[in-house]
Order: sequence, then C-alpha cells, then structure tokens
Amino acid sequence: MKYDAQDCRLVDVKQLTPTIYDFRLQNADLAALTRPGQFVQVYVPGKTLRRPISVCDVEGDVIRIVFEVRGEGTELLSHTRTGENINIIAPLGKGFELDPHKKTIFIGGGIGVPPMLYSARQCGKNAVVINGFRNRNAMILSEDFGKTAGKLIVTTDDGSFGIHGFVTQPLEEEIGSAEMICACGPTPMLKNIARMAREHGVPCQVSLEQRMACGIGACLGCAVAVKRDDGTTCYQHVCKDGPVFNAEEVAW
Repeated sequence: MKYDAQDCRLVDVKQLTPTIYDFRLQNADLAALTRPGQFVQVYVPGKTLRRPISVCDVEGDVIRIVFEVRGEGTELLSHTRTGENINIIAPLGKGFELDPHKKTIFIGGGIGVPPMLYSARQCGKNAVVINGFRNRNAMILSEDFGKTAGKLIVTTDDGSFGIHGFVTQPLEEEIGSAEMICACGPTPMLKNIARMAREHGVPCQVSLEQRMACGIGACLGCAVAVKRDDGTTCYQHVCKDGPVFNAEEVAW
C-alpha cells in the first residue's frame, strides 16, 4: 500500500473535557477508505514525528478523531482552528473484523473509548458498549454511543456515574450471550478482558496502545510480543500488524 500524506480541512472542533478535543477532518478519499479500528498519523508543524490518533468515527466525507493532550505536540494540535488544514497519513493499521449480525461487546477504557464508536456503529442494535472512566468529569461520547448501540453501560472508578468499579464487572454479566468482544484501553484492562473471554470461550479482539514513530512499520519502534502456533513468541508491530490483534495471540 502506498502511504500518501494528504491535507484535510478541519471543519469542526469541540473541547470535550479540559484535555480532550474532538476534531472533524474533511477528506472524501480518505474517509471512504477508513475502517473501524484504524488510525491516522497527524503532522504537527514544528515537530519531526507525527502523532498517532485513533479514528473515532467516519461520517460521509469526514473523519472524526478524538485525542487527549499529553505533551507539547498534542497541545499544539489542540490550538488548530476550524477552516485550517491538517496533514495526515491515513488510514493506517489493521482494524476490527466485525459481523453486524453477531452480538458484540465493545469495551473502551479512558482514551480507548473513541475508537469504539465507529466500531460499534457497524453492529448497531447488536452492539453492547461498556465504557470505563476515572470519574464523571472524564466521561466522553456517551450521547453518541447512546444513539449508536443497542445498550450502553458506563463505569467510573470512583462511582461518580454509572457502575462503581471497572469494566470487567458488567462484562461478567453480559459475556454469557456475547459472540465477540472488541476492546481498546490500558494494557491491564485488556489483559483481564482477554482472560475472561478465554474462560468463557468468546472470541476477542484487542486494540493495543503503543508508542509509535513512523506508523507504517519502518522504524520498528512499536514492537509487541505475540505467540506462534508452536508456543514460542515473536515480535510484530502495532502500527502495521495491528493495532488490532486476536487476544489469544498476544503474549500478555
């Protein structure tokens, strides 16, 4: 595949929390190619390395990204104004393999929540969404998920909204009727979800979070250990071979 950098016009900006921004980028060609679970590499003027950001949704000719300010690069990106161009390389990576006819549980934790929106949209009323946040003030996209999924469950670490606890608690109640689980979030969360899926015999796909540089498998900086069929391990790259992996393949 040829990776071309293209400009996208920023057509809408929303600040969802003090540190999380919602951008809508207009580019019909790239939007048509983008699949759930993929990501984009965003150029920030003055910075050598692009920033990898998951695709939150695709609406017609618009790619929606939701990102958290975590450093100088994303801080600069957050100041981009409506009408300006943002240069991206997209779509990148391997996304989720989804069957709209199967009951699928989509689980997001923290900033791992946004990529689950476009994914859950593929299954519509067959989608059960479980989103976990630190607290009520960190919650994002609940209205979007409420319109998209058949069922939405929210957990908070401190009990300030929804279920007091972690996403694994409602998962225990829902997993019995699930035909697939898709998850994105912190590694400890994904590891526990993968264990539960294995114990219940439910196929599970996980989107791994890993620091990236090039985004296309050239720099080899985002390696993750995966299991071979003979039980030994090897390394694959989150940007090119993922970010979505079969949970059983990951060497947790």
